[in-house]
Amino acid sequence: MKILFASDASKHSEVAARTINAEFRTQGTEVLVVQVVEPAVYGVPPQMAQGYAPELQDQLKQASESVERIAETLRKAGFKAESRVLENEIRTAILDAAQDWNADLIVLGSHGKKGLRKFLMGSVAESVAHHAQCSVLIVRRPEDQRAVPA
Repeated sequence: MKILFASDASKHSEVAARTINAEFRTQGTEVLVVQVVEPAVYGVPPQMAQGYAPELQDQLKQASESVERIAETLRKAGFKAESRVLENEIRTAILDAAQDWNADLIVLGSHGKKGLRKFLMGSVAESVAHHAQCSVLIVRRPEDQRAVPA
């Protein structure tokens, strides 16, 4: 089985990583841990163009360290795991990576946005679930699950 784990280095992703470790057999399971960095795109001077901002390099470095830590933890548990940082719009990058890598499953944590926050910011998990060409497992933190009405 090939699992693409989309992390954002949040507590929600930590729960999703623990879920992979607890719910899937290590034998025959490959995990690709990805984190997406969205470059800022401005419609102003060229020095503000995509990829120019010096802070982008810091974000890419932090993302690389984060996904490698997760991949190493999964390797220690017995999974075949690799890490990758993607630079693109988050939803698109996750879906493209899953398709290119021929993932059987996408795993990601849910931030549990509701109401106006969800309307304004969207939901990566919801978008990935609706557009993925493979199965998607959205993991919620236990305290987030209690807040959802039955």
